[in-house]
Amino acid sequence: MDATTIAVDLAKNVFEIAIANDHWRVVKRHRLTRARFDRFLRDEPAAHVVMEACGSAHYWARTAQRCGHRVTLLPSQYVRPYVRRHKTDRTDAEALLEAVRSGSIPPVAVKSVAQQEVLALHRVRQQWMTTRTARLNAMRGLLLEHGVAIPCGARTMLTQVGVLLGRDDGLLPARLREVLTLLRDEVRALEERTHAIDHDLAVLAAGDPVIQRLMRIPGVGLLTATALIGTVGHIHAFRRARRFASWLGLTPREWSSGGQRHLGGITKQGDVYLRCLLTHGARAVLLMAHRAAHAGRALTRLQQWALTVQRGRGHNKATIAVANKLARIIWVVWSRDVEFTATPAVAAAA
Repeated sequence: MDATTIAVDLAKNVFEIAIANDHWRVVKRHRLTRARFDRFLRDEPAAHVVMEACGSAHYWARTAQRCGHRVTLLPSQYVRPYVRRHKTDRTDAEALLEAVRSGSIPPVAVKSVAQQEVLALHRVRQQWMTTRTARLNAMRGLLLEHGVAIPCGARTMLTQVGVLLGRDDGLLPARLREVLTLLRDEVRALEERTHAIDHDLAVLAAGDPVIQRLMRIPGVGLLTATALIGTVGHIHAFRRARRFASWLGLTPREWSSGGQRHLGGITKQGDVYLRCLLTHGARAVLLMAHRAAHAGRALTRLQQWALTVQRGRGHNKATIAVANKLARIIWVVWSRDVEFTATPAVAAAA
């Protein structure tokens, strides 16, 4: 049969497999259950296994690698254009063969168990923080319906609710007091769980020199550094810093044809969570630059550049520009194993 490439369309229970020879002709097909697919990987001679980078893809990629196969994970958005006519499991498997044959699609690095463990902590933490915000907003809305307006801020909300629940002046109905008590206790429980995850991430960061170097970059804290380690499988897969920033979706979207070039807003491709963390970090860089300038302290070159961009393009565009700059700095620090050094700003000419 001379099989060289095995395309696998992953699913929960049924896996569609297309086996191609060295001329890219499909010579055999299988439709296997989960247990039979595991045996198939063990029994099949070493070959090139191609899958989409979707749910459970990294697990099956590691399983195939342990069986001696060479694995390529392709981004699903780049495989979709190769699907012919109707979308079925069979055409999806054939599309994987066409996509990998093109040779122009950058593969996705296979994540290790440790990386997925870190990402699991981040995903759960993010969900808990979303739930916490929802509960705080619910308390604020319920109290506003009874004429009690509480300023924004989680600490302020919990403090004021505690004061209201401690008073017995008849301002709040009994059932509402019970509901507010439940919501307050839930918020406190969520905060305790979040602090426990933060502690686990801090322990991880203390033993990883790469995370320590990344955390010395302005705007990159514990969450951003650990999320980068968990998400980016292999930093050397990005040949240039600009490619890393582009992968994060922090570069302009382009509509160009002929001699006309049009650049729009950022592409927003890549990982939303990472881009959000870098954007928040960029806001922190701008805030510290403003405080340093207002206090008359010496600025770094990054702070001076950020303030210059903000004066010329506005706060929001400057925030994204700084996030792009942070992504490029991260690539240099990580890929070249160097420390970030804050260079003093150049004094303006008199």
